[in-house]
Amino acid sequence: MRILITGFEPFGGEQINPSLEAVRRLESQIATAEIIKLPLPVVFQKSVEQLISAIEAEQPDAVICVGQAGGVSGITVERIAVNLMDASIADNEGYQPEDMPVLAGGPNAYFSSLPVKKIVQRIKEGGLPAFLSNSAGTYVCNNLMYGLLHHIEQNDPAVRGGFIHVPYIPEQVLDKPGKASMALDDIVRAIGIAVRAATED
Repeated sequence: MRILITGFEPFGGEQINPSLEAVRRLESQIATAEIIKLPLPVVFQKSVEQLISAIEAEQPDAVICVGQAGGVSGITVERIAVNLMDASIADNEGYQPEDMPVLAGGPNAYFSSLPVKKIVQRIKEGGLPAFLSNSAGTYVCNNLMYGLLHHIEQNDPAVRGGFIHVPYIPEQVLDKPGKASMALDDIVRAIGIAVRAATED
C-alpha cells in the first residue's frame, strides 16, 4: 500500500509550519504502507495542481493532506470540504479570493473518504487530543481538500483521501498568549496513528 502525505510551507508571517515539519519526520514505512511525502505551497491553485501531479505520478492508495490550524487544541480531522474560497489573508503569492467557488459548477461539498471517526478515536486512544471537524475553513486547506476529493471522484474513487489539521508547535506561541500548541513529536505520532487507521479495512 502506498500513502501520499502532504504538508504545507509556512504562511501568514510564520517561520515554520508544523504540518510540513511533521510530514518530513514520518518514517518511510508505517505499518504496511509505503509513505510518499510531498511539500506544498500555500497557494490556492498551485497546491492543487502539484498534488494532482503527484497522485498521477505515484498512484497512491490513499492521500492524507496535513495543514496548520493555529489555535486548535488538538489534532483536527476534517469531515467535509466546501466549494468556497473566502480568504481572510492572501496566499503566499498574494491571491485573496472572496466568496468564490473552488470549482465553478462543482458540487457544493465533498466528504472525506478517510475513516474520520476511527482516526479520531485511535489518536485519543494514543493519549493525544483529537477532534472531528465539520469545517475545514475557506482558505487553502479547504481548497486543497476539495480539489483532492474532486480529482478522486472523477478519476479513481477507490482511492481514500482527506485532510487533517494540526496545532501550532510551542515555539510558535511564545508571543501568542492563550494559544494552544502541541509538541512536534506528538503531531508526528498522531499522523502515524492516522496512517495506521487509514490502512485498515
